[in-house]
Amino acid sequence: MRHHAPTTLGHSDTLRVATYNIHKGVRGVGPRKRLEIHNLGLGIEALDSDLVFLQEVRSFHHGEARRFARTSFGWPREGQADFLAPEGYEVAYRTNAVTRQGEHGNALLSRWPLGDIGHHDVSDHRFEQRGLLHVPVHWNGSVLHAVVAHLGLMHASRVRQVERLAAFIEAHVPNDELLVVAGDFNDWGQKLDAPMRECGLQRALPEGMSSARQNTFPSRVPVFSLDRIYTRGLRCISTSVPRGSAWARMSDHLPLVAELVHE
Repeated sequence: MRHHAPTTLGHSDTLRVATYNIHKGVRGVGPRKRLEIHNLGLGIEALDSDLVFLQEVRSFHHGEARRFARTSFGWPREGQADFLAPEGYEVAYRTNAVTRQGEHGNALLSRWPLGDIGHHDVSDHRFEQRGLLHVPVHWNGSVLHAVVAHLGLMHASRVRQVERLAAFIEAHVPNDELLVVAGDFNDWGQKLDAPMRECGLQRALPEGMSSARQNTFPSRVPVFSLDRIYTRGLRCISTSVPRGSAWARMSDHLPLVAELVHE
């Protein structure tokens, strides 16, 4: 975990949380492939969130580092999680998947102090490597457990991964402590809210709001709400999805932002 320069923490009762699949910091294929990690850094800073849950984050990739020169405008010399963290944020990162030339995983960027970083493998089969990043966050005198998730591409796998998430929570998260689980759930059919409720987690939706207002994928014309925030012990008072050509360019997903308060 890298500690950035200390920041002055306020004591707002509102916790602003964002989740964002950054597509490994690149877009396009072949000769049209372009590096978006620098724009993503500006975007994440603009989200102005206390906690940022990130998926598809690279620590290294030899092929991309060769393609995009290691200059001030090229491939970062540090891992993407550290590179993207605004000044004053702490960083937690763990790898989910290892490939021939690199790897990628989940990250948490936090304005608030972090505890010990944990990682739990929830891979359902050998073709998809998936994991949960678990970090306790010290927020306004409370311990809040942050879990960054990126679930599988098949519904049956996702259901089993939610069951493993439930077992992980039972074993590692005390019942009286706050919990936020956020990430890319790949839930095209909107079928996971019920099993997540069985874990004691409610989807972060303001009262009366339709989940269609949280559509984040694909970024150019968002029609699916694949990116989710689920909570325990917290109530959602607002959500937003930044939109526009700049956001559509940076990743195939848009970020989802929620403001949370104690129940």
